[in-house]
Amino acid sequence: SQQAADLLRVSRPHLIKLLDEGQIPFHRVGTHRRVRLEDVLAYRRTRSEERREKLDELARLSEDFEGGYR
Repeated sequence: SQQAADLLRVSRPHLIKLLDEGQIPFHRVGTHRRVRLEDVLAYRRTRSEERREKLDELARLSEDFEGGYR
């Protein structure tokens, strides 16, 4: 799980929260959580796309306001 957290650039406790919330699939081997690389990369890709969409939306909104970003 630490390697997955490092790949996502988040803390290990935050990664555990994401796993427990079901945002990233995992399975247990004894007391250890195992996460597939493909699932971590898919989560990172989705998060990046969502971030890009929100930033584009903010840019559009700022252009709508008088004296906004130009």
